[in-house]
Amino acid sequence: MDGAGETLGALLAMQVVLTGDAALNMVSNGCQNGCAGGGGGGGGNPPPSSSSKPPSSSTTGEPVIGQPSATAPPTGGGVTTDGSCGQAHNGVTCGNWPQGSCCSVYGYCGNTASHCGDGCQSGPCLAGGSVNAPGPAPAPANPNGGSFKTVGQSGVPAMHCALLPNGRVTFLDKVETYSQIKLPNGQFAYSSEYDPGANTAVGLAYKTNAFCSGGTFLADGRLISLGGNAPLSDIDPTVGDGFDAIRYLARSSSDASLDGKDWSEPGNKLASKRWYATGQTMPDASIFVASGSLNGLDPTVKANNNPTWELLNPAGISSGQNVQMDILVKNQPYYMYPFVHLMSDGNLFVFVSKSSEIFNVGGNRVVKTLPDLPGDYRTYPNTGGSVLLPLSSGNQYAPDIVVCGGGAYQDISSPTDPSCGRIQPLGNDPQWQMESMPQGRGMVEGTLLPDGTVIWLNGCNRGAQGFNLARDPTYEVLIYDPSKPVGQRFSTGASSTIARLYHSVAVLLLDGTLLVTGSNPVEQPILQPTAEAPYVTDFRVEIYTPPYLSGANAQKRPTNLFVSSKTLRADGAQFTVSFNVVAGATAAKAVLYHGGFVTHSLHMGHRMINLDCSAMTQGGDGKMSMSCGTPPNNNVAPPGPYVVYVLVDGVPCVGQFVQVTT
Repeated sequence: MDGAGETLGALLAMQVVLTGDAALNMVSNGCQNGCAGGGGGGGGNPPPSSSSKPPSSSTTGEPVIGQPSATAPPTGGGVTTDGSCGQAHNGVTCGNWPQGSCCSVYGYCGNTASHCGDGCQSGPCLAGGSVNAPGPAPAPANPNGGSFKTVGQSGVPAMHCALLPNGRVTFLDKVETYSQIKLPNGQFAYSSEYDPGANTAVGLAYKTNAFCSGGTFLADGRLISLGGNAPLSDIDPTVGDGFDAIRYLARSSSDASLDGKDWSEPGNKLASKRWYATGQTMPDASIFVASGSLNGLDPTVKANNNPTWELLNPAGISSGQNVQMDILVKNQPYYMYPFVHLMSDGNLFVFVSKSSEIFNVGGNRVVKTLPDLPGDYRTYPNTGGSVLLPLSSGNQYAPDIVVCGGGAYQDISSPTDPSCGRIQPLGNDPQWQMESMPQGRGMVEGTLLPDGTVIWLNGCNRGAQGFNLARDPTYEVLIYDPSKPVGQRFSTGASSTIARLYHSVAVLLLDGTLLVTGSNPVEQPILQPTAEAPYVTDFRVEIYTPPYLSGANAQKRPTNLFVSSKTLRADGAQFTVSFNVVAGATAAKAVLYHGGFVTHSLHMGHRMINLDCSAMTQGGDGKMSMSCGTPPNNNVAPPGPYVVYVLVDGVPCVGQFVQVTT
């Protein structure tokens, strides 16, 4: 996570000193007793040692994952009474603990690959360690790989971002010692509103520290930022405690008077403190909020963690109740910023660490536990990326989810994972289909394009999330076509020249290009590299122009989009889109697109629905038109702001915002 104090400690750094018979009891995956397969080894490796500094001890530092260690097998300590286990907990074992009998390297009981695989301390540990994922695989160059262009400055470090209903982008950051904009009160701005048309930014004020918050959109179109971190009064005494704060930002596609207005904070609070929480808008317009750190301290210590969920009502006000969530509990310390996707049956797909499940919020129950994803850790502090692929009526809006990238532990030496897993959670027998990127990537984020492809970019080939913990930036765009057979889905696109490491973002604009900015992998901004911090705070805004608007395609863009209604009910009702096309156009389609709240490689709430439309016909005004049906229900399209894009022969128009209602 982020912080203002200390270098991050290594995640999986375990030094085991064993002699004689004790050494024979440890298999090669780090299991210390009760291991399945006896003393045999085979493929697994014990966690590497590290020289990183110890965890932060202040609430303004990062919630650093501590450095587990063991000097002997954990024997004679009895059986757990609270789900804690291993050397750090007096050698207790898990026994028949309900969440699982394996003791993870971090001292938590569970039954997943994170518990029974590499570093397992006791219980039915897997001989040979965790299940391996496929290695890197070369990908062909896309014949039209797009291009990057630097167009402006973000004004503030871009830790979080979202496309607003006025077509502008907000950037949201933590309290810093420097940004490019000062507010009227003389303090630096920590949020800005960027106009892609003019490539200018104006500062926005907030009242509480939004450091590593979660977020989503309310049904009325307001953006909401959830949680954050403690005040830094020595830097800015005007900004208060953000741990349980709720911030609101109102913008409109029709009311320009809202442009440039500050964040609103009327004093509503979350039910508990949450740093690194995930938000998701539900079909009934309530807001699901999950996970977070209570204080920013060592996440291997249960007292510091908040593995619970809560609900906000459609106005963004908390119910005041925290509910324990077992998948978060047992996957500590890898429990923060879980991937969450709303599925077409109204349930949630929840993924954290290497584990996932189908979760029913109304009943607070696990509908189905899904198979573990092979490979390394996939969520914070070794986050990869996760994308819910486009939903369509052709397969009854069945969700199809892909997770790519990740890493082994929280240290600058960590390898990154080149593999991706793809799963259809509502299938009869959901299994992960594995495929590979050309190289390992951490902090890689996936963004849907209106043509159904996914752009993967940003991140690193070595290291982890945290300050000064990443090296070998990955500059090249990866283009993923989910419609192609496995092994043929990736191609390589254009390369940036700017390192986009920790605290970088990417978001689709109304014109169908991708805005890319950020990288602030240091405790406080620096503008010149040093030996200790070779990557600076980067304010440059780039535009990535995808293949569908590159070369000759740029001359084929449909224009003058008109949407017959700016308010759409998700009930299958018809509405009309009209537009101008170039000569020779043959086919058109329309999509409903929601960009979500972007931070730390997560795109919270991100989704796209392929609309059922008639063939395009020519109207009396010379325009082409189509009749399209709205999504069938709010499970498919939860309420909030969306963009309608029309694509003609694969080339998108400039989109227009609409509001989906309940």
